[in-house]
Amino acid sequence: MDLTLPVDSIAIAAVLCCALVAGLLFSFAVVVMPGFRGLGDHEFLSAFRAVDGVIQAGQPVFLAVWAGSAVLPVLAVVVRLLSEGGPGPGLLVAAAAVSVVGVHLPTVAVNIPLNNRLQAVDVGVLDGPGAERVRVGFESRWTRWNLARTVASVVAVLLLVLALAG
Repeated sequence: MDLTLPVDSIAIAAVLCCALVAGLLFSFAVVVMPGFRGLGDHEFLSAFRAVDGVIQAGQPVFLAVWAGSAVLPVLAVVVRLLSEGGPGPGLLVAAAAVSVVGVHLPTVAVNIPLNNRLQAVDVGVLDGPGAERVRVGFESRWTRWNLARTVASVVAVLLLVLALAG
């Protein structure tokens, strides 16, 4: 069965979603978190909670792109394996694995739980040392894992592009 056109279309959509996610994570790594670094503890906590609150409120465009970056690379692999033509399955499999294991798994296992714990904190009642403790317990771990997700997302995009070019 020739599913070359559907495979290519799915892979192109995967590139777009994964590239948008890579850009978001990259922006947090090189602009947002360094910008927040200069804020006081209460301001940092409030600012991060505000940004994360938009995502947690179910911003539909974000959710569609984020879900697409997880589902479309895997779907491209499945359709390619059922097809007689299309991009090389090895690069598609690698892209899907990097996206799922390097971006989405750390998000679910590390970043979302950190975000949820921060959302549960009543920043307004924290004294100075309390706000500092919450920030210290959050910022460096979140930032390290975001950098890992950023690198993985860029690698996934590169692999998808190479699969399409091949």
